[in-house]
Amino acid sequence: MVVKTNPEFGIELALVVPYAYWLHQNRELEGVVTSRGMSPYYYFCDNVREEFQERTIDNKAAGLDDLPNNWIHGTNPLEKPGVLDYSKWTAPSYREYYTNSEFVFDKPTVFITNKYNMEHGEVPYGYFSIEALYRIFTVLKEKGYNIVYKRATNTEKEFAVDQNETNSLHLGYKDILADVEGIGTVNDFQFCKYFDNVILLQDIVDNSKYDYNTTQLMVMANSEKFITVCGGNSILSAMFDRDVISYVHKGKELRPNYFGPDSYFQKLSKGTVYPAYDVMGHINKETYGYKVNNTGTNDYSGVFELIEKLF
Repeated sequence: MVVKTNPEFGIELALVVPYAYWLHQNRELEGVVTSRGMSPYYYFCDNVREEFQERTIDNKAAGLDDLPNNWIHGTNPLEKPGVLDYSKWTAPSYREYYTNSEFVFDKPTVFITNKYNMEHGEVPYGYFSIEALYRIFTVLKEKGYNIVYKRATNTEKEFAVDQNETNSLHLGYKDILADVEGIGTVNDFQFCKYFDNVILLQDIVDNSKYDYNTTQLMVMANSEKFITVCGGNSILSAMFDRDVISYVHKGKELRPNYFGPDSYFQKLSKGTVYPAYDVMGHINKETYGYKVNNTGTNDYSGVFELIEKLF
């Protein structure tokens, strides 16, 4: 069996990789045809061809109909959201495979993933602001953690992007900016430089002998905890046998019990994914009984509360 797909990054991790790994375990996997940069995620396959230079948000065009699961939100998303058909689905252990002695830090490390992308035609809301990062960085420093900070700029040459990410660049959504007292206007990468416990993933990649994704997987495998925005990188973070805080502000992930024990999020590894909800009233038609944020701006209090509880 040759698995050939090019869906969104998170969908590939949740639906394609576990199917390919199941095929591998059952000696049925002949090869994988995937997007640029994805070979390290299929470490268990000797025949990986990176033929796609772009991803697509069109699931049918991405080849998902040839898989046991073609919809990330579940086989019965209204009654059992986030629950897949697991009969041909086994997640690989990225922590077991990629744990290493090269990317080791002097303190326990928290891997933080941010993003700044349009979301199916809507302006970005699913991101950590610089004000939020200041509080997260400060609290984690007080708790004795190092931090590795990642935010893809969508201009990286090492991996393929999808239409949402391409459109974000075309419409000028490039940098998370803020006016910081005593500093001036900075983006999030510049802001990280003011914290001695924060390291940019890109700086690690620039000095690594490995490619971007191999380096990222090795760094994540050595990390103790994860903080992320819900989406592809929250799915990736969930694959390393450690606790994950996922900031959820909209979408089908708001459905009750989406992060329940039978969700793919919880089955990707031995870790636990803890959703931090910020249900924005002006961008959610259905709020599923959660407390609604009608301020028009992000409310990260759920993230802060989980950090205090879990870290």
